[in-house]
Amino acid sequence: MTVPARIREARVALMLLTRLPAGRFDGDVPGLDAARWAFALAGVPVAVIGWAVLAGAQALGLAPHVAGVAAVAMMALTTGGLHHDGFADMADAAGGRDRAHRLDIMRDSRVGSFGVLALVLACGLGAAALAALPADGYGLAAMALAAMASRLAMVLVLALVPPARSDGLGQAARGNTTAWVPGAIPCAGLALVLGPPGWVALVVMAATATLLARRARTTLGGQTGDVLGAVQLCAETAGWVALSATM
Repeated sequence: MTVPARIREARVALMLLTRLPAGRFDGDVPGLDAARWAFALAGVPVAVIGWAVLAGAQALGLAPHVAGVAAVAMMALTTGGLHHDGFADMADAAGGRDRAHRLDIMRDSRVGSFGVLALVLACGLGAAALAALPADGYGLAAMALAAMASRLAMVLVLALVPPARSDGLGQAARGNTTAWVPGAIPCAGLALVLGPPGWVALVVMAATATLLARRARTTLGGQTGDVLGAVQLCAETAGWVALSATM
């Protein structure tokens, strides 16, 4: 695979997982299955933007929790709320009667009371955790680790959990199981930089993603695009909490 082809695949990942400009494509567009290796890398600009807002707000003298809320809000805007939408849909589906009903709920564009409550709690918890992170280089490394590892978790769930539907992102982005390797290498490097807090965060994030994946397989029959969004958001938030408690 040539370098230009890899760049095109990384642009597809950036276009899918963020609202950042990635230019236009001439000719064929790489498939989502080919772009999975770059999902983790797409988290880097999101983390940098969030950290810049966090550090800037603290430099202006704003209260730490205000800075945390501002950072969470900016990252949600950067991703277009993509992962939040999936998390809310999965929360709403928890009240479904059976597998078919839960999948129907997740296709509904409306957000129910379970989804709203889950989003409020997740965003509040994330903002509080970010407020406790240092606004320096270690804080940036911590946010980058959480951003990359949570998106790497999406790739692993795609590879290890069958799709619940025959269409949608959960099916379109499936492929071989080696796409996680390019994202795992920088995650390991950041964990080495952060020391024990980094490794603790990785363990906590892996456990969170595993629990969600198992629940999706039990209640939905597999993963969907919404499940992947929920995995990312929950794993990242869990990573922030672990890092804030150990750094």
